[in-house]
This record gives sequence, structure tokens and C-alpha cells, in this order.
Amino acid sequence: MRHRHHTHCPGHHAPRRDEHGRGGHGRHGDFGGRGELMRGRRFSSEDLQLMLLGLLAGGDSHGYELIKALETRSEGAYVPSPGVIYPALTYVHELGLVEADVVGNKKSYRLSEEGRRFVQARQQRLDEMFQDLALLARKMKYLRGAMAEDGENPGGAWLPEFVEARRRLKRALLQKSDAPQEEQRRVAAILLRAAAEIEGTAAGAEGGPAPRG
Repeated sequence: MRHRHHTHCPGHHAPRRDEHGRGGHGRHGDFGGRGELMRGRRFSSEDLQLMLLGLLAGGDSHGYELIKALETRSEGAYVPSPGVIYPALTYVHELGLVEADVVGNKKSYRLSEEGRRFVQARQQRLDEMFQDLALLARKMKYLRGAMAEDGENPGGAWLPEFVEARRRLKRALLQKSDAPQEEQRRVAAILLRAAAEIEGTAAGAEGGPAPRG
């Protein structure tokens, strides 16, 4: 069964909805491994809707395929949930920016002519967001390599105690994944002090021994 719905919003301002699919300026989809890494950098609902339209410019897709496309582009660092994707698709559908074919219990979405004009008018912003996803993917690859359990000492370049220290740190952080806020703050303070000390030692190595305090 084919279903097409065209509801036009006067002036066609950029679509906005909150994380529950309601109108507004809500934000969702933390940058990071399913919301954990790089917390604080986020896509707005409007940005996500534009990215979905940009992906549909490349061809028809189901909602799940769009989720996987965003996951692939970001190396798994940005994976919006179905509870975010489908309300966004419903919204741009209601605006007439996409059309939908219903087959069984699945919808296949594609850009309408109006949707293509909408994307073309915002191509620069869309390119910037996809570049952000590519940057995020590179960072995710780096983090995975840095925290890998296997093959984490290529060519035996690192001392065994260095490798063991990284393993213990990873294990300790995983154990704190569900820690209350106060414990998270305590751990964060420890990590920041350690990072500052490591960075200070590295800086001091260029011009002689790092100062001791």
C-alpha cells in the first residue's frame, strides 16, 4: 500500500522538534559513543532532521537504514535511537519534505521535490554537519585504537607497565560506568590531575626535566 502525505508549513522554516518529536527547540543525540563520549556537544533536532533529508537525497531508505547510515558515518559515535529518528521522520513527512511508501509495517522514505529544494538551499550547513560526523569518526577510531585490548602494543614500542596501566585504567572506568554523580566528579578530578601531570611531564621533556612541585 502506498501512502503519501503532504502538509505544508507556511514559509517552510527549518523543521524543529524536541527529543520526543514535539515542536520546539529541543536538543538530543549526544556526540559520543551512544551518548557517553564527548558529552556536551550535540545535534539539535533541526540539525538531525536536515541530516536525514540529506541522507534521503542519496536514495530511498527505511528508518533503520538511516540510523545505520549515521552510525557508519560516525564510526558508532553518533547513534540516534529509533525513538528520536522516527518522530523526526514523521515531522518532515508532515511538512511535505518527504514522501513515504508503506509496505506491510515498514515505511520507505524519499525526498519530495519540495524536500530537494529544501536540502539544496541548506547544502552548506548539511556539508558542515557531515564533516563533523567524519571528524567524529576519526576520533572514535583513535579512541578505539588507544583503548584496544588486543594488539595495543604495536611493534612492542610500549613498556609492559605502560600497557598494564592503560588496561587497569580502562577496567576501573568501566566499573564506574553507573556511578552516582558525586563519584563521577571524584573520578573526573583524579583523571584531570593525572592528565595535567602527564602533560606537564611531556612538556618538560623538551627543555629538560619537568619541574617538581
